[in-house]
Amino acid sequence: MIPAPFPHLTRFSPRMAKRAAPHRGIDVHYGESGSDDGAADARPSKTRLKQISHDLQSLGVAVAALSDERLARIEMPDALREAIEDYRRTRSHEGRRRQMQYVGKLMRSADEALLREAVAEATIGSARETLRLHEAEQWRDALIADDEAFTRFAALCPGIDLQQLRALARQARKDAPPPEAVPGQGARHGRAYRDLFRSVRDALAARDDLPEPDAP
Repeated sequence: MIPAPFPHLTRFSPRMAKRAAPHRGIDVHYGESGSDDGAADARPSKTRLKQISHDLQSLGVAVAALSDERLARIEMPDALREAIEDYRRTRSHEGRRRQMQYVGKLMRSADEALLREAVAEATIGSARETLRLHEAEQWRDALIADDEAFTRFAALCPGIDLQQLRALARQARKDAPPPEAVPGQGARHGRAYRDLFRSVRDALAARDDLPEPDAP
């Protein structure tokens, strides 16, 4: 047996550290993190995706509830418009639920901001109209109850035909149901009462449509 030429080196030679090989199929560079946590965090969770789908469906219901005129003015893909029309024609609860799920999917390719703006505009317009109707009811009752109300109303709506309003108010007083009549049980107002309301409502609408005066 031939002795090793340098036995001291062989005996005390340290073993070289082995480098861990990257996992098969994954390109990992030494000195870099191989995790994809950042990309995973950027992806929305299942809960978030479900919430987005629910929000789009809720928006779809609001869009479908718009009037035909407002709906026709909104720019949207033809497929979405047809799906909304199908939803409006569907009567069964389950059919409407499934159709709205389909509408929600199609809305992902539509301009969501434009659709929300159309719904908000309709909501504001409806609220404004409701306030105007309440105001007209209050003025109608005031004109019937007090002649001095005509002067205040004329200041509010210049150019109003006070002669016609006075005639309608007088006739409404004559046609008023007796005080002992119970509301909802045969107590009905006459035509002058309704005509007075329409005249007041139209005058208030014309006032609201006037441009605001310039500041002094």
